[in-house]
Order: sequence, then structure tokens, then C-alpha cells
Amino acid sequence: MSNSLIDTAPGYDQPIAVLKHCHDKIRKQLKTLENLLSHLPQHGADAAAQQAAQAVQKYFNKAAHLHHADEENDLFPLLNAAAQGEDAALLAQLCPQILAQHKQMDQDWAILDSQLDKIANGSSAALNAADVECFVQAYTSHMETEEAHIAPMAKRILSPAQMTILGEAMQQRRGILPAAIAGGIALADLRMDYGRASLSESDTLADPIAQFAKWFNEAMKAQVNEPNAMSVATVGSDGRPSSRIVLIKQYDERGFTWYTNYQSQKGQQLAENPHAAILFFWPELERQVRIEGRVEKTSAEDSDKYFYSRPVKSQLAAIASQQSRPVASREQMEQQYAAVEAASGEQPHRPEHWGGYRLVPERVEFWQGRASRFHDRIVYELQADSSWKKERIQP
Repeated sequence: MSNSLIDTAPGYDQPIAVLKHCHDKIRKQLKTLENLLSHLPQHGADAAAQQAAQAVQKYFNKAAHLHHADEENDLFPLLNAAAQGEDAALLAQLCPQILAQHKQMDQDWAILDSQLDKIANGSSAALNAADVECFVQAYTSHMETEEAHIAPMAKRILSPAQMTILGEAMQQRRGILPAAIAGGIALADLRMDYGRASLSESDTLADPIAQFAKWFNEAMKAQVNEPNAMSVATVGSDGRPSSRIVLIKQYDERGFTWYTNYQSQKGQQLAENPHAAILFFWPELERQVRIEGRVEKTSAEDSDKYFYSRPVKSQLAAIASQQSRPVASREQMEQQYAAVEAASGEQPHRPEHWGGYRLVPERVEFWQGRASRFHDRIVYELQADSSWKKERIQP
């Protein structure tokens, strides 16, 4: 025999090829479904029919859903973030159609799945030809659209770094550990080249807050994981820096706002040195934004407004926790929470030691990853007359 008995599949370093390989598997299962339709009238739900029904069910009840999730949760967001011009217009047209098709095919499959259940256990030989034809035609047309438009676009506009992100997400969805993680790798070898986009002076707006809003909205559109997460670095009177991740709650022309316990470590350091640096990192877009400036407390009215917008349990936790201070055990924390909950009567009041901080920016840097670590960096510096000076700095 000249043909290999092994059905070789592409690796996840070629995620688009893996998706195409999934399509090939789907076509085989659709063919099995059509063969079963012609087999049943002659042989009934015999052993061969039961085995075929079980195979089709196994694929469409698990693997097909993973394939859809690959596209909906990872491929389409990456494409939407990278596409421009005609590509963006085509995606705007096709993506809603494809997502609607996924939903419709799931509904069509549920009808077939109930019929295949009875065939798989030998209790019935009934399989509706119209249901099979509808399902086969829908999937076939769906795959042809993706192979004609989505796959070629992905190969053309996604960078190697984006392909790596896609492949790793697909592996994580299937519980597969990347070889580098399984086998161990030197930290110095953990290197990914960038190249999804570029950033020039003409690409950026005159005002850094407006430019941040533009990038933040693009991060939201790309479904970046927690785009509102930022690192806040502070330095106390001892000159030793510390940093932590918090969530931004507001940004406007006044600055960047988050809320916390004023008696925490960062609160104490800001009382001693009211300056900080915050960092947003959006790896899916190969971007980071660095912001430095002085920090001020928000008004009591602003702090009240946010505090009372939180779930009651979060309000109680903010009161019960003496943030950054030692505690004997988890049980003691739970007791503190229970005591606060009992005393509040489900109507907690914002404590004076809890509220907002606003970083008023004086320096803002927009960083776009580029190939060979030759990155683009555009920096805004606040001038004495409150205007912004914008310039490029070297990577």
C-alpha cells in the first residue's frame, strides 16, 4: 500500500491548518451521516449502524463545539483587531453570519442528536432524511465560506505572534500543554517576535487621553483579557518601589482613577510620595501604555458614588478587610466579615479610609511591539503651559 495508514494532522504552530483539518474531519462525519441514512432502511439499527451513530455523536457533541469556540473566542477577535479597509468590511459582513450559522447548526444538531441516540442504543432505525440534508448542506456551505474568505485572510494578515497566540489558545481549550511547558525551557529562550502593527507619529492623536481612549476601545473590541487591568507602582519614603495589579474604573481629561483602601501599603506610600506609574499591557495587540504622574484622592462624592454602585458583598468586604495588614487565619477574616455584615443590616456605609485615587498624567508612552525588538515608542510630555509635547524615542 502506498498510502499511510496514519491520518497525520498539522501541529498547533499552524493553527489555520488545524482548523482546516477539523473541517476535513467534519466532512468525514457528514459523509458517515449520509451513509447511515442509506444503511438504515436495509439493515436497521444493527451493530454497524450503532457504531456509526456513536461516532457521529462523539464528534459533534465535543470536537465541533471546540472548533466553534476557536473561531468565536480567538480567531475572530484577532482578525477584527488586525483587519483594515476591505478586510475589515468583509469581516463586518461575514462574522455575524458565521456566528448565526453556528447557533443554527447547534439547533439543527440537537434534533439529529436525539434521533441518533436511539440508533446508537439499537432502539430505533428512524433517521429523518430532511433533517440530515439540512444539517449537511448548512455545514458544507459554512465551511466553504470560511475556507474561501476567513482562512486566506488569517494567513495574510495575522503575524507570527498572533498565530502563536491562536495556537496556544486552541491547545489550552483542549487541555494540551505546550511542549515547551511540559519539557521545561530556559527563561532566556522565552522569546516571541512581534509584528502585528506599527506606530508612527502620524498614527497618534494630539492628546494622550484621546489616544489612550482609542487604544482602549481597540483592546475592548479585540476582546483582550481584562483590558482594564493595570499595574500600579508606588514608592514610599524609604525609596523602595512596589507594584500590584488593580482595575481602572474611570479615565477622562482629569486622569486615571481606581479605588482602594487608603490604609493599604500603596495608600501609605502615596501619602508619603504622591507620585505613581501605571502600566497597561495588552499582549494580544502587542501593545503597552505607560503613564506617570502625581496622584490625588478623588472627592468624597465620587468615592461614595462608586462604593454604593458595588455589590453589597463587595462593600462589606471593603469594610471588613484591613488591607495589607497581617491576619492570623482565613477563619479570622471570615469572622470579621460576618461581624461587619451583622452590624450593617445589609446597608453598609463607606468608611472614610476607603475611596478613590486619580493619577494626573505628566508623561504617557504608547508602545507597539515590532520585529527584532525594534519597537515603536511614542511619548507625550506635559509642558509648563499644559500642552503636550509628542516625540518618538528609541527602543
